[in-house]
Order: sequence, then structure tokens, then C-alpha cells
Amino acid sequence: MSHINILWVDDEIDLLKPHIIFLEKKNCKVTPCLSGAEALELIEENNFDIIFLDENMPGLTGLETLAEIAIKRPNIPVVMITKSEEEYIMEEAIGSKIADYLIKPVNPNQILLSIKKNLDYSRLVSEKTTSNYQQEFRKIAMDLAMINSWEEWIELYQKLIYWEIELESIEDYGMREILMSQKTEANNEFCKYIDKHYPTWFDHDSDAPMMSHNLFKDWMVPELGNEPTLMIVIDNLRYDQWKAFEPILSTHYKKREERPFMSILPTATQYARNAIFSGLMPSDMEKLHPEFWKNDTDEGGKNLHENDFLKAQLKRLGLNIKHEYYKITNLNSGKKLANNFKSCVSNDLTVVVYNFVDMLSHAKTDMEVIKELASDDKAYRSLTQSWFKNSPLLDIIIKAQEHKMKLVITTDHGTINVKAPSKVIGNRDTSLNLRYKTGKSLTYEDKDVLVAKNPKTIHLPSINMSSSFIFAKGDLFFAYPNNYNHYVSYYKNTYQHGGVSLEEMIIPFVVLDPK
Repeated sequence: MSHINILWVDDEIDLLKPHIIFLEKKNCKVTPCLSGAEALELIEENNFDIIFLDENMPGLTGLETLAEIAIKRPNIPVVMITKSEEEYIMEEAIGSKIADYLIKPVNPNQILLSIKKNLDYSRLVSEKTTSNYQQEFRKIAMDLAMINSWEEWIELYQKLIYWEIELESIEDYGMREILMSQKTEANNEFCKYIDKHYPTWFDHDSDAPMMSHNLFKDWMVPELGNEPTLMIVIDNLRYDQWKAFEPILSTHYKKREERPFMSILPTATQYARNAIFSGLMPSDMEKLHPEFWKNDTDEGGKNLHENDFLKAQLKRLGLNIKHEYYKITNLNSGKKLANNFKSCVSNDLTVVVYNFVDMLSHAKTDMEVIKELASDDKAYRSLTQSWFKNSPLLDIIIKAQEHKMKLVITTDHGTINVKAPSKVIGNRDTSLNLRYKTGKSLTYEDKDVLVAKNPKTIHLPSINMSSSFIFAKGDLFFAYPNNYNHYVSYYKNTYQHGGVSLEEMIIPFVVLDPK
């Protein structure tokens, strides 16, 4: 611990001489002070690292002195020390944002611990986090060599997210780079696993994960019961983004269950979200509901019939419930629903599709400001958290909590920050998505893609008899040879979806009860 400059305010400071001697041996300089008034003069003239403040003093009390310190030097941590255990004093001190609260008599090690907690916290946490990750790194590396089930992939991805969020708060950039390289390696292996196992997940007797088309029937319907339920589908929400704003919800809701599931391929809204609401794979949607389904090359919006798909699924499941569906695509529509949310309370099920995260990811492609604000995954999480904290969506959730509604939060797919281009050639009927392509006569780099030459094997529609699908692996994105350099420069380091990666495919389904 480097040299620490301490101001200790106590009208019986002479009795604390042993504590002061102890701290001076620990490389601390202690300035003793007998009153609140004297303390306020000293903080004008000196730069203290921390202040220890007695609560019960003649003249200005500790709480009164604390209020003045907060105005004059708001960034200095103040530790309140008191003989009193009265609750109102604790509440006043905590409400004034004290750094710590100690009850007399205090021993020197308590004081030292408080100093370390307030002044050396970041270094200690950083060192411990780095040490723990170094140990975990070896275990993750071994797991990667042996992993062979979707359950193990979900567990590994959750572990990587945990460490990514833990490491983002420390200054060891080297550790973060090591984690990023480990995520890249994990995605490489995950793509191999999906290439081999994904087609088998549609066999009736296979051990398959929960996927988009079964989510509503198997996980959502059992949550529909006596209390009204609010289902929020936040478009394009990655698992780490959910973790970023989860703490904000804890004031209003208690998490009962969190279950990851797998998005279908392509990890694109028209496929994955329609699959959730219809309870069908895309080839079945095309067959059973041609009036609602549109292929990539068809004109018009591809997600205009989610409520129609949902109504058809409810009817097929024999569920006679009162439900309403809302799609929020801008700030005004979000505010409108929040203001009128009381009308939803009588529904058995209220479904809200919230498109903000999707708009953010696409805006990042088009707007330089967003590119600056969401330059990497850490910034992307931070931006999502900031948005959620100030969004109409949080207002809607608070209204739901006030009316004791159950809450379910989920998504259709995630996104990945694309780093490198992969050349692809197709005719004019080839789909435009950067992370998957469908069409005929596609030319591509074999090592960069997963291929479905017969889309029916993974329950996808064929635009024509010779159509195939290709999916970009990891953090690649497709680029045409024409105007290649401009295209690559424009889309590199943007967030895209549609391909195969941990970030796009492994996504959350969370059930929360109102507090």
C-alpha cells in the first residue's frame, strides 16, 4: 500500500494514539483533529486520501460535518465512527454516502481494513480476479478439448461471459486479450460441433437442446397460470447484455429461473423470432402459413405477422386465453405503452417485442457516433445497460411489478462483432444478410462457412430447387468481390447476426416474480 494521507476527526483524539502509531508503521500519515469546524478548515488546505470521523462531538456533530465535507470534497471517502448503534444515525450516515461505518471501540486492524477496502480495493480485486482467471483459464482450455454436448457448451459459454464481465472492471488488459483469444478458440470449436450435430437435433429421439420453435410450447406455456404474465422479447439480446442490466431489475423483480436455449439457424429475426411465435420451423411456416411467411427474396416486411403466428399457435395448443401483442420500434411507442399499461393487467398474457437492441446494432453500422459508443463488447454492454436504465421498457416492467404480474424476458438471437471478411459470390437472387446467404450457385470459402446444401435437412425453405444456405463462422462476415475494400471497411467491427457463434446462438430465457 502506497503512502496514505489520513484526517482523523475525534474530540478524544489523544485516546487514539496507539491507533495512530500503528497506522504510521503501515506507511500512513495521520493528521489528528479535535472538531468538525477544524476538520472543514483542514480539508480546504490539504489533500487527504480518507477521513475518519467521530459522530458524537461538541459543536458540529459528525453528521453535520459529513454534510459539509460532501459539499467541499465530495470525492474523499469518509468513514463514520460512533459509539451509538441507533438505527437513525446509521441510516443518516448511509444516506449521506459514507464509505464505511464502524462501531466503537475499534481496533487498529479494523481501521486498516477500512483503508484497504476504500483505497486499495481496485488493486486487490484486480490481483485476485487475475489470479482466479489464470487458474480457470487452464480448466477452460482442458474443457475445450473434451467438450461434446450442448449442455457443456452452454456451461462453457456462461463461464466465459462470467469472466469477461469480471475482467472488464480491472486494468489488466493482457488478461482480457487472453480471454478474447480463448473465446475465439471456443467459437472455432463450437462451429465444428454445430456443423456435426445441428441437423440431428430435429430427430424425434435425439438429445436436443431447447430451441426457438419449441420455446413457447415447452417453457412459456407452463408459466401461464393464475397471475397475468408479461413476456418481453428483446430483439437481438446477447447473453452478456442480459447480465449487464439484470441488476437493475433486482429492485422490482426476483429471478426465479434462468435457462439458456439455442436459437435456430439462421440466427436472424425473420427465422428465429417467427419460430418462437409460430412454434414451427421455417419450412413448416412456409407450408402451413404461406399467407404469413416470406422468404428472403420476397418483397415486404418479414416480421409483420408475429401476432398472427402466435394466435395460430395458441389455437393449435388449445389455449383459450386473453392475450395482447405489442411491437415497440421507437421511443414514442414505448412511452405510449408504458402510459397505458394498466389496460394490460386483465390479460392472461401480454407479449411485448422490444426492438431497441436490434436498432442499436444496426445503427452502429450506419452512425459514427454509435460506432464510438459501442466500439467493443464491453462498451456495447455498457450502452445497453445505460439505455435500459432510462428506457420506457423499464417503466413498463415497473408497472407490471406494481400489478403483481409475472415477468418473462427472452430474445430471438444474439449478435457478434464481426472482424474479418469472407468472399462470397452469388446471383442477384442471393439474400443480402452479412452472416448467412441463401440462393443458388453460391461460391464461397469452404473453411469459413457451414453449408446446408439441402435446406430441408435443417427445416429451412428453398427459394428454388437448387438453393442452399451458408452460415458464416465465428466473427466473419460475407463480402462481395465488387467494391470489396469499401464494403469491408464499412462493415468491419459492426454487430451482425445470422451466422454460427456462441454469442448468436446461446441466449437467455428468464422467469421473474414481482417483489
